[in-house]
Amino acid sequence: MSTTNKPIIQKDFKEIPEAVKAFMKDITAKCEEHPHWAENFNACFANTLQTTVKKQPDGTTFLLTGDIPAMWLRDSTAQIRPYLSIAKNDQEISDMIAGLVERQLRSIVLDPYANAFNEGANNAGHQDDHTEMNPWIWERKYEIDSLCYPIQLSYLLYKETGRTDQFNETFKEAVQKILEVWKTEQQHENSPYRFTRDTTREEDTLTNDGLGSPVAETGMTWSGFRPSDDRCIYHYLVPSNMFAVVVLNYMEDIYENILKETQLLETIRGLKEEIQQGIETHARVQNKAGETVYAYEVDGKGNYSIMDDANVPSLLSAPYLGYCSPEDETYLATRKTLLSKENPYFYEGSHAKGIGSSHTPENYIWPIALAIEGLTTSDKAEKARILDLMVACDAGTNLMHEGFDVNDPTQYTREWFSWPNMLFCELVMDYFDIRIAR
Repeated sequence: MSTTNKPIIQKDFKEIPEAVKAFMKDITAKCEEHPHWAENFNACFANTLQTTVKKQPDGTTFLLTGDIPAMWLRDSTAQIRPYLSIAKNDQEISDMIAGLVERQLRSIVLDPYANAFNEGANNAGHQDDHTEMNPWIWERKYEIDSLCYPIQLSYLLYKETGRTDQFNETFKEAVQKILEVWKTEQQHENSPYRFTRDTTREEDTLTNDGLGSPVAETGMTWSGFRPSDDRCIYHYLVPSNMFAVVVLNYMEDIYENILKETQLLETIRGLKEEIQQGIETHARVQNKAGETVYAYEVDGKGNYSIMDDANVPSLLSAPYLGYCSPEDETYLATRKTLLSKENPYFYEGSHAKGIGSSHTPENYIWPIALAIEGLTTSDKAEKARILDLMVACDAGTNLMHEGFDVNDPTQYTREWFSWPNMLFCELVMDYFDIRIAR
């Protein structure tokens, strides 16, 4: 499954900014006892800036996900997140991130049900899908997290730099769209959204004439697809609802303390409470040992799945997202379950063990999930073990991949995938106590 496609260097950051060079130099110095970490960190950190960031004439920023010529709302946020540590001291990086936020928010205003967008109105992507496509949309798989990530990035930019100009009219219009969709999807039978694809891959299309499998009202909000872009089986996706609770907290702070506009506060608080109550009531289930854990998906009709997927938001990532403490009792029981054979996507082989996805072959685990495993533990020795493992399993490329075979890391998917590159960087930063505010 390894690929031979090489990244196409964009001109926008052909020269690495001095602030980025200085940061890379500082990390390299910190990695004196771990030179291989530094080698991979520098390759990954520069690669994202040089190969995926495309400045636009209107001042916005477009980010390729890597080897797909489209921008995912989720991926683009994760790709940029580690640069927030530099943005506080560098106007160019701060402006680049603010330009991405503006581009993301405009995309949400265009269509809050879409997950990936084109650089222009070029009709690229899945234009033959049976849903309301337009030339700007690469793909229209509705995923809760696609609406969470841009709000998260706008808020973290404020927390890291004090910048507030991103909370503009585009932001306000996008928030209105997000709240409308999340409230509509609390009662999915009232939704205008339908999605089917002509495909033999069942994970890429919704059942029931594009409505998805039946659900009962829970207070949570419905999602068509997972962050993997694979369809949900039971459509209340618990980790994405957890992320929604976190983001609604951000919205509350923004409107109350920054914008000082109160008209949406009741709606924001009410929706947050309803989703949280839905999680508490419907998402706590029993694992095989009789312990209370969080389900990955539920339908409100008594069906649920105990599993996790490598993509974020995941159950493993709940503390990373800011939903709960890493010492939370239910989280710890869930974590133990997810990192065991009770999770059907947990694989262990001769070279590695970790969490994979329905999106990649059996026995392929994801560097994204490995990084999250490290970012959600306080054990430095465990963080170091995971960093060593990620470097050892990079197939000699100094970059991360989508997934790799636990028995043969030279077999992998996606040579150019910016998200895991930057999560590796974030874990290195975290090891040295450099963390993004939340």
